Amino acid sequence: MSRRPYIRPVSRTAWYMTHVRYKSYMLRELTCVLVAVYCVLILSGLAALASGTQTRWDEFLASQQHLAWILFHGFALVFFTVYQSIAWFGLAPKAMPLQMGDRTVPGGLIVAAHYMLWLVLSAALFWIAGVI
Repeated sequence: MSRRPYIRPVSRTAWYMTHVRYKSYMLRELTCVLVAVYCVLILSGLAALASGTQTRWDEFLASQQHLAWILFHGFALVFFTVYQSIAWFGLAPKAMPLQMGDRTVPGGLIVAAHYMLWLVLSAALFWIAGVI
């Protein structure tokens, strides 16, 4: 046995670029932070609305009219939240395996149920908002 075992060199800055799983993990973690920023922004809008003063709500709406904020809202809603939803729906069978009697429900059925519920709730919200 050698006194100095081989230690594989690992880059301190780009270790996650070596494998697809590492890349998807880092992308999921990054989008998680950006979803949190998006939630704080939405909550600040709700706080402005709940304040009861028209001027504070108008100031919030005026601050969101900049092109950068419009792009951020669209990108955060479409890419970040959809990516997070797809990632977590894929993990749902591992996080909550359902057992019915002595058999387990197939993972694909659990994922499909999540997508169907997502579709139904989205359609209901769009209907309530008057979009459809």
